Amino acid sequence: MPITDLQLQSLARDAMQRAAAGDYAGAEPLFAEVVAARPNSGQALHLLGQARLKLGRFAEAREPLERAAKFLPKEVAAQVNYAGCLTVLGEHEASLWAFDRAAKLKPGDPVITHNKGRALEALGRLEEAERSYDDALAADHRLMPSLIARAGLLEARGDWMGALADLDMALVNRPDDARLRLRRGELLLQQGDWMRGLPDYEARLEIAGESYAPDLPRWQGEPVDGHLLIYPEQLDIESDAARRDTLMLARGVDAVVQCGETLAALLDGPTIRRGDPLAGFSAAAALRSLPYLLGWSADAPPPPPALRDGDAGSPNDPVVGPVVGEDTWETHLAACRGVATSIRLRAKPDWLWGKQGGPSPWYRSLELVR
Repeated sequence: MPITDLQLQSLARDAMQRAAAGDYAGAEPLFAEVVAARPNSGQALHLLGQARLKLGRFAEAREPLERAAKFLPKEVAAQVNYAGCLTVLGEHEASLWAFDRAAKLKPGDPVITHNKGRALEALGRLEEAERSYDDALAADHRLMPSLIARAGLLEARGDWMGALADLDMALVNRPDDARLRLRRGELLLQQGDWMRGLPDYEARLEIAGESYAPDLPRWQGEPVDGHLLIYPEQLDIESDAARRDTLMLARGVDAVVQCGETLAALLDGPTIRRGDPLAGFSAAAALRSLPYLLGWSADAPPPPPALRDGDAGSPNDPVVGPVVGEDTWETHLAACRGVATSIRLRAKPDWLWGKQGGPSPWYRSLELVR
């Protein structure tokens, strides 16, 4: 039975009220009914597409938003929402065209200009993307998304001072943003600036759900009555990264090392498995926090952890010839054992290695190859 105009008005009003209250799951089927009754209504199509965007149903939002953009050629929001949907779906060429249409309707709008930059960056047109971010920031010098995006482009092409300036400006607006502080810290550390970088790098511990942390107070360098636990942050304690961090960083402090079975058999010191009871422990510190907490120097870190002596096949048995490898736990183990070792670093290596090649202070027998 066809819907009367009165019924349609009531249906649309109910849908709008639900959407205004944030009930997009309840509003979406009502908007769909309105569109079914009035398939050429640009406003109804736009509202249906917006509800689906809010629900994360981007593929389903595409068709009504595309039609809405055609029926509402002079409505900026219709063009922008369609372009944004295309961006999420990875259709960057099409989204760029839609953002251009929106920009003609609202010239100089910083948000539209920023989103055009995102599409250009996704297409690999980095110089054009940077110009878009420049234009967006010329219109609004504190536009957070453009500051963050441009910082990434500047860092990628080696302009770390420009990237740092953008991150500093972003942090003026959001000084408590842990992710921004972490990015600034990592950028400073990559340049060898431990004094400024290490405090910001600690912001990673404020980001929930991305790394492991034991249920203990976070150690800040103070004396403790019970045992101190030091631990790798990786969720998989037997991963290469966790073993590598343990061999590189479990040094310079009297503590119990949390590690997997592999390293427990190698380390000459107290260890504990992950999941074991933590009775008797007063505090814990992530291994990657030790340079900050203990004031390490990049040029003279403490000696590496001691390894066990013992039977044939022990880690301290002599190895014939030098070891050459990547930045993995096995090459760290060789260097820790005093074997002549060369580590080939990636183009953007771990900040712990510093900026120079050649002999490394981390292990007396280690040579870094960049």
